[in-house]
Amino acid sequence: MSRTYTAFFYGTLLHPAILCRVIGHKGQKLEICPALLIDYTRHQIKHADYPAVLPYSRSRALYEHDLASEERVVRGTLVKGLEQPDIELLDTFEGDEYTREDVPAYPLGPFVPLSSPESAAAAPLGTPPPLPPLDTLGPPVPAQTYVWAQPVSQLSPTIWEYADFVRDSAHKWVGVGADANADYVEVDRRRAMNGRIAADEVTSIVVEKE
Repeated sequence: MSRTYTAFFYGTLLHPAILCRVIGHKGQKLEICPALLIDYTRHQIKHADYPAVLPYSRSRALYEHDLASEERVVRGTLVKGLEQPDIELLDTFEGDEYTREDVPAYPLGPFVPLSSPESAAAAPLGTPPPLPPLDTLGPPVPAQTYVWAQPVSQLSPTIWEYADFVRDSAHKWVGVGADANADYVEVDRRRAMNGRIAADEVTSIVVEKE
C-alpha cells in the first residue's frame, strides 16, 4: 500500500480550488479539518500575494516586543490522504522559497471529506470562529508544512490573513484570472510530463464555497 501524507496548509492552498489546481484532481479521497500551529507566525511576503510561515524563534526578529502566546499561532487546515504524486506537485508549486518540514498540528475539529459541504468550515472565507484556550487543545497530529527558507528580511511583520487574500487576490489564482498566473506554469509542465490530468480540466472546477 502506498504511503499517504498529511499536510498543514496556511496560505493560498487553504482555497480548495487552488489546492485542486495544483494536485490536478478534485481530491475525492482527501479529508480536511481546521487546525493550528503553535509557536509559529504567518507573514506577508513583501511584493507577493502569498504568505510565509516561520517558527517564532526566527520571526521574533521582526518584532520590537515579545508576542503573547495566543499571537504565536497560525490557523490553517490539515489535509490527509495526499499521495506521493500530490506531494511532488506541491513541492514544485512551493519552489525553493520553502522547505517541507515535519510539524505538530492541532486539529480544531473532526476530519470531513474535502468534497463534502462541511469542508467549507475548515477554511471559512469570512471571520473565523474564536480559538479555544490553547491549554484545552487535544493531542497534535504529525504533519508536514512548507516553512519559509529565505531571509527574514523579505517578510513584513504584518500578519497575512486568508480573508484578505480571498477578497483582494484570489481572482488571480482561481478561474479565468488564473490562466496567466506564473506560479502555475512549472506545476502544469511537471504534470504534463508525468501524464497526469491536464491543467485545463481542473481550472474549470467551481468551488461553491466562494
